[in-house]
Amino acid sequence: MAMDTNTDRLMSDINVTPFVDVMLVLLIIFMVAAPMMVQGVDVALPEATAKPLTSQKENMMVSITKEHQVFINDYKVELDSLKEKLIAILKNKPDREVYFRADKGVPYGVVVKVMAEIKGAGVEKLGMVTLPSEDDKDSKAKK
Repeated sequence: MAMDTNTDRLMSDINVTPFVDVMLVLLIIFMVAAPMMVQGVDVALPEATAKPLTSQKENMMVSITKEHQVFINDYKVELDSLKEKLIAILKNKPDREVYFRADKGVPYGVVVKVMAEIKGAGVEKLGMVTLPSEDDKDSKAKK
């Protein structure tokens, strides 16, 4: 009488250990890489003594870097085509409001030229973005 002692049966349970290992490695990779994915236009804003405005909607931003590069939000645009691009973007928008920020090292003539292009595109409200001055920061800290 020979008993069948077959130990080579298939295992019917799912082994999740390799899956968990891969997920942990991916989590670490994304945690390290996420801060590097932040994009934007690097502009050193001038300081002014104005109160900050609050807004619930996403506003259009035109920026000038110190290398005189012009951006609409995060997209680089040539100065010659800025007016046409703004006209196309604002065609279906009822408020026609744009915020403008320029690096403090950009010459005044370049700033005025870009502002003229923006106004020429039919923008009704042009807001200037600045940083609060050091005096305002000090007075708020004392209160």
